[in-house]
Amino acid sequence: MAPSAILVFTKTTGFRHESIPAGLAAFEGLAAELGYEVEHSEDAAVFNPLDLARFAAVVWLSPSGDVLGELERAALADFVTGGGGWMGVHGAATAEQSWPFYRELVGARFIGHPPGCTEGEIDVKDSGHASTAHLPERWSWTDEWYSFDERPEGVEVLLEVDEDTYVAGDLAMGHPHPLAWHRRLEAGRCFYTALGHDAAAYEDETFRSHLKGGLQSVLPGK
Repeated sequence: MAPSAILVFTKTTGFRHESIPAGLAAFEGLAAELGYEVEHSEDAAVFNPLDLARFAAVVWLSPSGDVLGELERAALADFVTGGGGWMGVHGAATAEQSWPFYRELVGARFIGHPPGCTEGEIDVKDSGHASTAHLPERWSWTDEWYSFDERPEGVEVLLEVDEDTYVAGDLAMGHPHPLAWHRRLEAGRCFYTALGHDAAAYEDETFRSHLKGGLQSVLPGK
């Protein structure tokens, strides 16, 4: 029988986002719309082959710091490369800094963001993806604007922020400045979005559709 559950993992050993409960509630609703149940955990022990076999996909919702042991890392890597789905949201780019494989999983390492949530303009680079099909070509959004140590390689970029529409300061990446992307990692499907700092975002229908499409894209058969 195919897995009917999605794991939402929110363990933090560094900064903890206040929006995690709102994000969890959003994923419970979005998963239900896609015909899945959500299991929430902050226990890294769930990352073992037996437990992971119960899940169609794993969502890392703003975890931070190193959160897995070596055996747990190996189990997650095997899950994804063997055909499982992985989705990272916002703070997921701050996690597992000491694990080289995680760079391939998430795509790039977070290095910082300008203070607070500010309004900016996002360019949709691929409107054919489930996470972006509902968006206008130019999307006005308010969030923390994450910068990364490099532009991700081997991915399909979905969203880019226009740095001329907010104050990037010494965190400017120049053009392009990717914010969301997806990729295949061997047999697995991976999606990451840097958006989602504020709890209110998870009640916004446009953003919820972005998350739903991202989740849908990493599920089996997509």
